[in-house]
Amino acid sequence: MADVQPPPLRSLDDFLLSSARFAVPDVRDLDRWNNRIINNLLYYQSNYFLSAVILLLLVGYFQPFQMFIGATVVTLLFLGFVWAAENQAPIRRFRRNHPAVAVLGILLGSYLFISVIGGVAVFLFGIAFPILMVFVHASVRLRSLKNKLENKLESIGLKRTPMGILLEALGQEQEAGS
Repeated sequence: MADVQPPPLRSLDDFLLSSARFAVPDVRDLDRWNNRIINNLLYYQSNYFLSAVILLLLVGYFQPFQMFIGATVVTLLFLGFVWAAENQAPIRRFRRNHPAVAVLGILLGSYLFISVIGGVAVFLFGIAFPILMVFVHASVRLRSLKNKLENKLESIGLKRTPMGILLEALGQEQEAGS
């Protein structure tokens, strides 16, 4: 991981404004559309990260308590599922030995979840909206020569970036740079 370099922040002109070229992707050619998305994710990853952080902070600014509650609930649910998956036998034993407590716990947990569903929705919107914006931009932004060159350096291994590592972990490395 020591050789991983975050790419530079691309100029606003290159990312969105006058020199940026956009076109609706051909949805009939999924390979080409996937290639465009992957290459734009690699090239503009710093811009995408900064945009996502700004959008998340905006949602957090306008709904701070709801954002905090939603993040807490989602984190606790995630940790609860991980804990339950690793401790299946003790949980089954507890449910069998104390059915009333188990049902009461499920009802209480359901009530608490329903009471904070607004916060969960705000938090999930704060996460999903930046992802949607990144996907739309990566889908419609046409690649430049510099973009293609940078992606080729990434694909042949001369350069390693966080997005390249993430795409590799997701099994998308073979398309990068092609």
